[in-house]
Amino acid sequence: MSAAAFIVILVIVGTVAVLTLTRIAADAVLMAALLALLIVPVPGDAGWTLGVLTPQQALSGFANTGMATVAVLFVVVAGLRETGAVDAIAARVLGRPKGLHRAVARMVLPTSVMSTFLNNTPIVAMMIPVVADWAKRLRLPASKLMIPLSYATILGGTCSLIGTSTNLVVAGMVDAHTDLPKIGMFDITWIGLPSAILGGVYLIFIVPRLLPARGSATDVLSDPREYTLELLVPEGSGIIGQSIEQAGLRNLPGCYLVEIERNDETLGGVDPSQTLRAGDRLRFAGVVDAIRDLQRLRGFAPASNQVFKLDSPRYRRRLFEAVVSETNPIVGKTVREGRFRNRYQGVILAVARGAERVPGRIGDIELKPGDTILIEADAGFADRYRNTRDFLLVSPLEDSTPRRHHRAPLALLILGIMVVLATFGVLDMLVAAMVAAGLMIITRCCTITEGRRSVDWSVLVVIAAALALGTALEVSGAAQTIADRIIGLAADDPWWTLVAVYGITMLTTEIITNNGAVALTFPIAYAASQQLGVNFQPFIFAIMMAGSASFSTPIGYQTNLMVYGPGGYRFGDYFKVGIPLNLMMWASAMTLIPRIWEF
Repeated sequence: MSAAAFIVILVIVGTVAVLTLTRIAADAVLMAALLALLIVPVPGDAGWTLGVLTPQQALSGFANTGMATVAVLFVVVAGLRETGAVDAIAARVLGRPKGLHRAVARMVLPTSVMSTFLNNTPIVAMMIPVVADWAKRLRLPASKLMIPLSYATILGGTCSLIGTSTNLVVAGMVDAHTDLPKIGMFDITWIGLPSAILGGVYLIFIVPRLLPARGSATDVLSDPREYTLELLVPEGSGIIGQSIEQAGLRNLPGCYLVEIERNDETLGGVDPSQTLRAGDRLRFAGVVDAIRDLQRLRGFAPASNQVFKLDSPRYRRRLFEAVVSETNPIVGKTVREGRFRNRYQGVILAVARGAERVPGRIGDIELKPGDTILIEADAGFADRYRNTRDFLLVSPLEDSTPRRHHRAPLALLILGIMVVLATFGVLDMLVAAMVAAGLMIITRCCTITEGRRSVDWSVLVVIAAALALGTALEVSGAAQTIADRIIGLAADDPWWTLVAVYGITMLTTEIITNNGAVALTFPIAYAASQQLGVNFQPFIFAIMMAGSASFSTPIGYQTNLMVYGPGGYRFGDYFKVGIPLNLMMWASAMTLIPRIWEF
């Protein structure tokens, strides 16, 4: 083994150890590892050189199409989120199951089926905000659902040729380097489907027990302030005729439905079977995050028509919290009498008075010093009134732009176009995503600012740095050395050689990404099969399965990285649930492949 290869392996082992044993941010650790590979002196035949990687090789990951695709998909997801399309997906596909295991099952099954025919990356990109919002509504920790989401798409991707790019890469190598027949669309299904069923059972019944509880929606209940919000059921609303439970208004996280006002009659102690009618005024009490989510619900409108009289369009507005000072001219007056819209170019949506619930219609509430009010206004509201004597505090709420529900079908159509173009090879995945992102902005499903703000730069840095570490494994010869030694342990036995090919592909996938791993092990496996004089087909499908089924590190597969932040995970979480699943897939493939394709 060369000195460069030894240094690379040492750096990667150290990186994994730091990520596993500490809470240091993954992007910082991986960038430190990259820096080490740039500056550590390496001995060679011609003397010492500085760094295993050149600056160009180290930065190549930042120009990688996979990383760029993830970046652009953040914008596509912003369009889906801002139009409320994710809420529609959650309601129709996921529903409201009771219990954690049922929730995981409701998510895993449709996601696996979708990923059999569609690219994994856009599915996970679309589902992350859906699942995050769904977890809040079900009062479940997001960490119990995000890894199963990624793993479900990986398992589904093993069930067809187009389910994952890895399968297509291997099929292309078969065409280019062998005389074997082309790989059919469902040839891999014979192994992929039983393995996916086995993995699905593990995801539903075992993984939720192993994952930590982080990011629980019940955290919002710690806020002692309780706002009063009033929403109206407008004529023509899609929720007319639905019960309180069917409309998703039962067991809301952080808030509750206090009463319904109907034809000047107040219905208190609302029964979940109560049917909603046009003109109903629903009064809610809850903490600010829950109130913010409530005012985005599809089928409702703000009870105050003042919202529709503001000059700026709703997609350019956001919510602000402001504390009323004793010198404010509207103190002692009702919201209606204070003519808040004319005075401040904003509309009061909700009022909080300490831990006390403020009863009655919003317009009839008499404001007092110290009241906290929730305001919908244009983005410049805080700058205009932050330093005035009218308010003690003015603070914008993050991610509080009103949803553009009327554009949700358009956002879903754009997503569908992107998936079709990429799946059938009309456009490269990156180009298809760029087209979709551009259409989201052009059609005002999201603004340029919202799209820019949606990009998670830490995730992109992790992807780029991980790709550079993979490059270091290749250029230093470390990956080739490891592969040759593991294959050499097979002792000229076809089955043990198959086991070794799967194992080295699986291991390499976890550290240098799936497509890089199959590109590395394919020629090694082909040479081994030729030397043994056996059929190469079992090795083809072993490489496909091992290259696709990457579970035990977040850097091995793109979707694992995408859920890393939203789930609040650490590297050790992937080891805990991923290594057993890797071993299960390994055992399943080694049992099935020799029975389907003889050596």
